[in-house]
Order: sequence, then structure tokens, then C-alpha cells
Amino acid sequence: MSGKVTPQTMSEENEEHEENEEHEENEEHGGLADQVASRRKNLEAWREAGIDPYGQGYKLTHSASHIKQEWAGLEAGEEGTEVSFAGRLVGRRDMGKAAFLDIADRDDSLQVYLRLNNLGEESYKRLGWVDLGDFLGVKGQVFRTKRGELSIKVSEWTMLSKAMMPPPEKWHGLKDTEIRYRRRYVDLLSNPEVRQNFVLRSKIISSMRKYLDGLGFLEVETPNMASLAGGASARPFMTHHNALDLQLYLRIATELYLKRCIVGGMEKVYEIGRVFRNEGISTRHNPEFTLLEIYEAYSDFEGMVELTEGIIGHICKDVLGTYEVQYEDRTLNLEPPFRRATMDELFKEYAGKGIHEIRDPETAFALAKEHSLDVHPTKSTIAHCIDKLFEHFVEPHLVDPCVVTEYPIELSPLAKRKPDDPDLTERFELFIANREVANAFSELNDPVDQKGRFEAQAANKDIDDEAHPIDDDYIMALEYGMPPTGGMGMGIDRLVMLLTNSSSIRDVILFPLLRPRK
Repeated sequence: MSGKVTPQTMSEENEEHEENEEHEENEEHGGLADQVASRRKNLEAWREAGIDPYGQGYKLTHSASHIKQEWAGLEAGEEGTEVSFAGRLVGRRDMGKAAFLDIADRDDSLQVYLRLNNLGEESYKRLGWVDLGDFLGVKGQVFRTKRGELSIKVSEWTMLSKAMMPPPEKWHGLKDTEIRYRRRYVDLLSNPEVRQNFVLRSKIISSMRKYLDGLGFLEVETPNMASLAGGASARPFMTHHNALDLQLYLRIATELYLKRCIVGGMEKVYEIGRVFRNEGISTRHNPEFTLLEIYEAYSDFEGMVELTEGIIGHICKDVLGTYEVQYEDRTLNLEPPFRRATMDELFKEYAGKGIHEIRDPETAFALAKEHSLDVHPTKSTIAHCIDKLFEHFVEPHLVDPCVVTEYPIELSPLAKRKPDDPDLTERFELFIANREVANAFSELNDPVDQKGRFEAQAANKDIDDEAHPIDDDYIMALEYGMPPTGGMGMGIDRLVMLLTNSSSIRDVILFPLLRPRK
């Protein structure tokens, strides 16, 4: 079930930082130029010595963290065995005929000890051509210094890669958030907490896969480009296939292809993949983002509630070790089961009107006008109006996890109707910290009903630029028969934001889309 994305006004954040970034570089030009010139001189020294400063691969025996674990019990003055270790130079202390260097790999840093008497005059002299940020490989014996620092007594060392720019923390650091996003590689090497967020992201996705695989789900891959965009309400990106002379769309969801897999008898499938929505940029929206979609035959939206709670609960315990999550100024408890409330109950509580009243266009648009919401009956559908009213009245109150159920048919063109109230659907959205995290349905498997809803959607094309053409092939797939099915979509980026206490989606996407610099 692909989550809806409400169109946003294009953020102008980029522009307000560009001037600052340019000013910083101009201001620093003199000092930075001196640093680069010094490094270039050292680069030439390596080449004049006949040594490639961008060397070959290096065989490692241990990482920094493994060395610290394996020889944690070593006493001061004791020695371990010989190891090979490599990483980036992040600190140095020269002492005439000896030097201590700090070398960092992905997980940790380690002190290494280089001595003229051990290395020989030529090898030791080359230390003068080394700068912070360079990559070095070292081989030597593990030992603990008299001061208690676990170190490597280097017997030989190798230049692996020359850094021509100084590390930012050794110059002026990263002053501007925009530069951090634009030069993420610098952000990662200089800010360990940023790097840790992306390590956590990887572990969250890995834990999610492990949980679903353990339940017997199959991970599949569906097309990124198709002749029709569907499965969600969103504007697509268009591209052109030259060989076929065909207009194609980048996918806005994986839903319709995954349900074709259910028709084909695969029964339990999921995909974790990129989707693309040609909409605004904000702290919660990036045009390219990662979506988990799951479909299970013979299940329904109730089964998806249980599955969604299970995924989040498992990740909390497996990756974080706790259900208690700090997000901004709040402590959230993500232990299942979560609170449940119908959309009708929530509208009555916060807007004073039930969902059936709000489904009436005259009532809905009048209420929207009263509260100055950006919807109008000649330019917006009733679905868009209801969505805006929910966003205005209800979402600000959904801080702790809340499963919101019984959405109106207008908002749910791919969900089954509620048997005792066919104007509502068997659908839920999970809200945490005032934002949608997951969206699920009892999937509509009646081809006649589905075609009628597609036609109703397409009829609104003039006032709804998110409406899509009818997908006749998907209707045909349903005509072959799809069993009762539950489906769920979860925004990976928003979940990672929540679990890493990140206020912007840009903080959890390695390379977010930015406006090009002027």
C-alpha cells in the first residue's frame, strides 16, 4: 500500500545557503590555497621518489575494533602478534626520532607507533610527506604502551592514497548545513554521528529483511520504468525510451506489480526499493525515496496491522535494544500493540464533525474555507479536501503511535469497502510523531469495482493532476483472480528519521536532491 504524498510548495532552502557557501570559500581561499599547495608539494615528493601516492590494494588482517577486542586484556608493556591495518590518518604527534599516528577505519581509530630505528632512515623520512587525511597501511606488532594505550609498533608502512584537501575539522569545519548535504563525503568523514545514522539506517533495513524473510516472505524486484504510473496518488517523472520511441514513467509505487505477483501465486512478497514522485521538497519529502511494500494472500488490513507492529517492534529490539525512542523533545514508546482510532472518531474529537458529514463536498469545502486551507471546489477533489482537513485538525494530535482506520472510499481507490458501511474502506494508516509512517489496505480484488474506481479517478483528471489513466492490464490480472490479500507500504526514510532522532529527511538520505549551485 503506497502512502499518499500531499504536494508541497518547492522549498527554497538551497538558495539561502548558496551565498554563504560561496562567501566561505572566498574567505578561506588564502589559507586553504596554502594547505593545498603544501599537499601538492608532498605529492610530487612521492612521485620523484618513484612511489605511486595512489597505491594498490592492501591486505588487511584486522580492523581497529577487532584489534581492540582481541587484545583488550593486554597489560602495559605486553605485546601481541603481528597485524596489518589500514585507514585514514586523523592525528599525529611527532617526537623527533619517533611519531605516534592515529589511523581511523570505518568503525574506530587506533594509535600506531613509528620509530626511526625500526623503519630505517628512508622510510622514516617519508613520514614528512604525509598529511592528515591520507590513507596509510601499516604492519607491525600489537602492544600496549606504558601509559596504557593499545597500539601497533610499526615495522613497515605504505602510502595508499594522498588527500589533496585538508579535513574540514582541521580548517574551519563545516559551517553550513547545505554544504553538509552537498558534500556528504566530507560530512561523513568529519562527523561520526552522521556516519552512525547511516550505519543505523543500514542495520534497520537489514533487520526488516531478516524479520520478513523469517515469516516466509519473498523479496522480489519490479520495474522502475513503466508505460503507466499507478499505485498511488502522485505526479510521476517522465522519460523517453529512444529505441522503442516510447514515453515511460518512473514508478511512484511498486503496488500494482507486486499484486500481479499475488495473482501469479507467489502469495507472500515484498520489495524495498526507490520510488519517484515529481513533487515538492520539504523536511519530510524528497522526490526520490525508499519504500517497503508487502502483500500477503489470504490476509487483510487487520493482518497488516499485526505485521506492521511486528516489524517496528522487532527493529526496535534488534537494532536499538529498546522500545523507548527519543524524538526531538519527546520520548515515544514504540512497544506494540499501538492505539487504534477510526477516522470518524478522530474527526469528531478534533473537528466536531464525523467522517460522513465531512464526505459531503459542501460541508468539507466550507470547513476548509473557514480555516483558510488551500483547497477550492473548482480546483480540488473532495479526496484532496478531506486529506487537507485531516492534516489540519487531526495530525497535530497524533504524537504517540496511532493506527487510524476506516478511511472514506474517496481516499482509497485500491482498498476494499467496509462490508457494513460501503462508503468507508478497510484501510489504516500508522501515525507516529505527527506523520504517516505506514499505510495498509484489505486489497480490492473485484475487477468490476476496481475498474469503476479507476474510471472515477480518471474522470477528475482536469482538476487532479495526480489522477492516472486506467491500467487495463491490471484489471485483466484481477480478472484471472486474486485471493483476498492484505497489503502495506512503509516509508523507510521516515522510519529511519524517527529511530535516529533526525528532524529532516535529508539527514537520513545519503545524497538528497538539491538545486544546482548557480
